[in-house]
Amino acid sequence: MTTPRTYWFPAKRYGWGWGPPTAWQGWIVLVLWTLVLLAGVLLLRHDRHPMGATLAFVLLMGAALTLICYWKGEPPRWRWGDSSE
Repeated sequence: MTTPRTYWFPAKRYGWGWGPPTAWQGWIVLVLWTLVLLAGVLLLRHDRHPMGATLAFVLLMGAALTLICYWKGEPPRWRWGDSSE
């Protein structure tokens, strides 16, 4: 007997991507991701590092969150809000 898969991040009703987490694991990921993002931006001081380092860090963090959503979220596809899918 197999158990149904629980998605941490459900698909958005309109458009492509994921909505807010529906599982506690997703909320932990989102809170930790936000804390690491804020800490990284604050620690990359602009007087020592060029703005490019901060931009690279933010892009890397965005890519990491996208990969986690791909791994633990509903399969993404374009959605038009039709509830009969």
